[in-house]
Amino acid sequence: EPCLIEAATGAGKSHIIASIAEWLNKASGKKVLCLAPSKELVTQNHKKYLATGNPASVFCASVGKSLTHDVIFGSPQTVLNSIQKFGDNFSAVVIDEAHGITPTVKKIIEEMRAKNKRLRVIGLTATPYRLGDGYIYKYDENGDPVCNEQAKDPYFNTLVYRITAPELIDMGFLTSPHAEPVNAASYDTSSIVNHTAKEYEQAFEGQGRKTSLIIAEIVDISQHRKGVMIFCATIQHAQEALASLPQDNSRIVTGKTPNAERKEIIEGFKRRQFKYLVNVSVLTTGFDAEHVDVVALLRATDSVGLMQQIVGRGLRLCPGKDDCLVLDYAGNIENHCPDGDIFNPQIKASYKSSESFDMDSICPDCGTKNVFK
Repeated sequence: EPCLIEAATGAGKSHIIASIAEWLNKASGKKVLCLAPSKELVTQNHKKYLATGNPASVFCASVGKSLTHDVIFGSPQTVLNSIQKFGDNFSAVVIDEAHGITPTVKKIIEEMRAKNKRLRVIGLTATPYRLGDGYIYKYDENGDPVCNEQAKDPYFNTLVYRITAPELIDMGFLTSPHAEPVNAASYDTSSIVNHTAKEYEQAFEGQGRKTSLIIAEIVDISQHRKGVMIFCATIQHAQEALASLPQDNSRIVTGKTPNAERKEIIEGFKRRQFKYLVNVSVLTTGFDAEHVDVVALLRATDSVGLMQQIVGRGLRLCPGKDDCLVLDYAGNIENHCPDGDIFNPQIKASYKSSESFDMDSICPDCGTKNVFK
């Protein structure tokens, strides 16, 4: 059965993947396929594997396609397009960002399992849950089953190991986040029900005075901070936020930013050529700028995983960095973490009315009838 490892943002998943792939290859004498959802993660994981002193190949259309070595780092679509090349000489598939497992990845595993019934499948993620589906595993690290209210048809069978952000903070491997109370009036997100583009436009765009006051507060709070990431709801909203930031000390990245320009902006931010980086729907996963010590959420999200990934952008260690401020102007912490603990979100699976029913269960010891959903 597919198994899962939960490793918090900053735990070094690329190094863990490298270690697992190296061990599987040497233990089985067969090849290992490591999948990642983007070319950036494919190349990053490949680079970390090379640090073990072993060679590895890349099978990603936008980078190159080779099956020369025993460990192959690939992108799902490129692998599926050549699935006939991935036969019974593979012992395992390792899946990065496993919470985002797609039909493409499932098809790859199905095709490879048809050639090798003993194929091992190991997923890694910092956020082992999906919007609407809840947890993506059936049994937790203690072997206890996850209740139906928290998991809907999970793909992975067992969470075999987990290392959490609080544990890594206590061990000195991550920076502690601090949810700073905000004084500026937050956005009214009460009209956001389905998280559609139209709802986001109405809630966040055209709020000129409110946005400018929020940005002014962020700038004031961040006076003695190193790097500030601001997450906005739409491109128009991001441009409005940028207009209130210091012009020579701020940049913006969106899904429409050309790749070359995006790369230049990201590298400039990492080199601290400017302090404020505004973005929309990008830089939430697989992006590391160690000096980031302020994360501002000017957008709402119904995804607990996305909120965790956004907060995770500020948890890397950096000399002179004591903590990371989390500024939430859209009610995300209140909605997902009612007790105020960023690392203790409420996880629920959502069912259609036809999928949910009451089930009676009689206690074998006392005979009491219990009703479960």
